[in-house]
Amino acid sequence: MNFLTLVLVNLGRNKIRTVLTFLSVTVALFLFCALGGVLDTLEDAIKVGSETRLITRNAISLVFPMPQSYRERIRAVPGVKQIAIQNWFGGQDPKNPNNFFAQFAVDPEFFKVYRNDVEIIEATPPQVAVGIPDGVDPKLAGYLEEQTACVMGRKLMEKNGWKLGQTITLSGTIYPGTWPYTIRAVYAAKKKAFGEETMLFQFKYLEQKGMGGQGQVGVYVLELDEPSRAASIAKQVDAMFENSSASTRTESEQAFQAGFVSMYGNVPFVLRIIGFAVVFAILLVAANTMVMAVRERTSEIGVLKTLGFEDADIFRTVLAEAAVVTLGGGIAGAMLAKLAIEGSGFNFGGFLPPMSVHWSTVFTGVAIALVLGAVSGLIPAWQASRLRIVDALRRVD
Repeated sequence: MNFLTLVLVNLGRNKIRTVLTFLSVTVALFLFCALGGVLDTLEDAIKVGSETRLITRNAISLVFPMPQSYRERIRAVPGVKQIAIQNWFGGQDPKNPNNFFAQFAVDPEFFKVYRNDVEIIEATPPQVAVGIPDGVDPKLAGYLEEQTACVMGRKLMEKNGWKLGQTITLSGTIYPGTWPYTIRAVYAAKKKAFGEETMLFQFKYLEQKGMGGQGQVGVYVLELDEPSRAASIAKQVDAMFENSSASTRTESEQAFQAGFVSMYGNVPFVLRIIGFAVVFAILLVAANTMVMAVRERTSEIGVLKTLGFEDADIFRTVLAEAAVVTLGGGIAGAMLAKLAIEGSGFNFGGFLPPMSVHWSTVFTGVAIALVLGAVSGLIPAWQASRLRIVDALRRVD
């Protein structure tokens, strides 16, 4: 009987206990990697931002608007290539309030600024000839000619079973009323982090119906000629409105996304604590299992030593048993988390990119499982190897 066979035979002596321990480790590492996936997704959300773009918002808070008159003054700042408008809408599906997804009112320049992040894959043709701004995808002609038109993300369309040309209705929360929209185009994300579950619609529709033509806007998105001058351009923009009634805060898109993520509070710290608590609990379970397994085989260990097995052989055998259970369970749990979470496509209602579990998180989980095996099997293995033959054979329990 070779070494591996001996280890497997020992593990099979109490199949129920071995299987339950294996499943415990699998579940623990699944939870650890799933929680790690939340952290990975938050990191991905920050990466949505580009170094070539700045975001200008009201210095007090995102919920306060800024005058549209700022737009041309910001555009005139040297180094600003293009400037787009983006405004959060926050409507609800009246048929299913739980069907939440992100909605933004944007101007045509938004599609120029994000031309490298999204691609229009479907669109209805225009009814009449429409002037297309330079740099805007001509496929959006049908969208631009209709004030109530919208552009949907591909996965959002698939999730809700919507069709191109269909009219949907949302109930406004920030901007009350019933809001019909006609789907005139569908986009796909060139960059995964951008997500495909967002609705974009014409800002002039929101401005005229929801804002009463007050000339307000949520945020400005600035595309820069020279990203290396981003800091000086941001200071220059904010300095222009420093003493106005609506002073501004301009920051890189990545910093803006990081600030948005920070609104979730210290979630990363809480998730790490929960993850390590779960792993520690399973460490105790695995260690207890190995102690019981060795105790039940005390007499057999004495027999093995009588047959010529060295202390080192006994030590390696017990340690290998622990490693097989914990490492096997760890790999199963980590891979299950990656496949299940990424397969679900869950994206927190469009606020974040689709959830993902990075390979670094998977490898960390497997490494933890390996450490679990070493720690849980170390003491029982040492005790078994130190056992004297006479003491082992004398024990009857």
